[in-house]
Amino acid sequence: MNSHSSASPTETHANDASHALTWRDALWLCAIVVIGINLRPLLTSISPLMTTIRDATGLSFYGASLLTSLPVVAMGIGAFGAGALTRSIGETRGVALGLLAIALACGARWATASGAALLLTAAMAGVGVAAIQALLPAVMKQRFHARVPLAMGVFSASIMGGGGLGARLSPWVSNMMGSWHAGLAVWAIPALAALLCWLGLNLQPSTGAAAQPAPASPVDLPLWRKRRAWTLGLYFGIVNGGYTTLVAWLPASYQQRGVSVADSGSLLASMTVFQAASALLLPLAAASFRDRRPWLVLGLSAQFAGLLGMILWPDAAPLVWVGIAGAGLGGTFSLTLVTTMDHSAHHSVTGKLVAFTQGVGFVVAAIAPIFAGMVRGWTGGFGTAWIMLAGSVAAMIVVSFFFSPRSYAKWH
Repeated sequence: MNSHSSASPTETHANDASHALTWRDALWLCAIVVIGINLRPLLTSISPLMTTIRDATGLSFYGASLLTSLPVVAMGIGAFGAGALTRSIGETRGVALGLLAIALACGARWATASGAALLLTAAMAGVGVAAIQALLPAVMKQRFHARVPLAMGVFSASIMGGGGLGARLSPWVSNMMGSWHAGLAVWAIPALAALLCWLGLNLQPSTGAAAQPAPASPVDLPLWRKRRAWTLGLYFGIVNGGYTTLVAWLPASYQQRGVSVADSGSLLASMTVFQAASALLLPLAAASFRDRRPWLVLGLSAQFAGLLGMILWPDAAPLVWVGIAGAGLGGTFSLTLVTTMDHSAHHSVTGKLVAFTQGVGFVVAAIAPIFAGMVRGWTGGFGTAWIMLAGSVAAMIVVSFFFSPRSYAKWH
């Protein structure tokens, strides 16, 4: 890659505040929110109903953990195909197909009666999410070139907010309809609504920020040979292993301590409220600083503090610990992607690097809840799993210091 692409972020960063948002930018942000809401309910809707699903399907703890881990694996593997998808059908159609896959997978859960069928829908939805998460950041980089932290913050906040809705609404729908199938299948409706919004938005010719000329196209990058690409991917994966593990097992861990299904689902939903707020606010706070490292450390420190509270005083103030951990998880998720996008001004390179980071990262993150479920089976509790998560977060605090802005021009 030529030096121009890597140098451009410094030049354009100073002009961030000079670009006013237009009404069309606002429409794009609304569409991003509607899409983002659909990317986590397939995970968080499972967790509060896990005991009921296990009883109905006969899934073991290991099999049940796959309902959360398999979509994350699919997100990772699917992200590696983002480049081919872009070349073959383009980013707009790729995002549309992703939303369609989520809608079909969630709708199919209305009639699923076996664990194997549920796992199949989980994989299908995960592939859809992978396409969206890999392709949409490149669109945002091009559309909101001067406001990447804002766009990524809105996108990440909507993802986390959707996760909270999944945890809170699915048990309610399940109780109201008398069927856990309904609690899972209801998420086909917002996925179809997002698909219609996306198609309607892209019927209009794009104007404004997206029309700005991009830097000269760089040479093709063999990212699997780039140390920085692997570092970002592993960092993203280990950091988000905390999210996938808590989504999978937080309600079950408190149900084991005598909390009801509804209240444990509310606890997970509360965590995602803090995630959503932090996913939006932390990138905005860091937007004026080219060096993202202090803010990454801040987010990771919040994760560590929340996990420490859950380990030492789980019953004392669960909402406090879950809220602190959630704030750290949401802010770090969003800011890690912003940091990845900082590495190039060219949206096509950004798309490839973000896709690679998520490809590696989500495969790594998928391992965490599986291992936590195994540890739960061995020890009879979740304390050891939380200790392991806290240790991994502490290690990532150290790794954060490697992401110096001076390294952006050298990673290629």
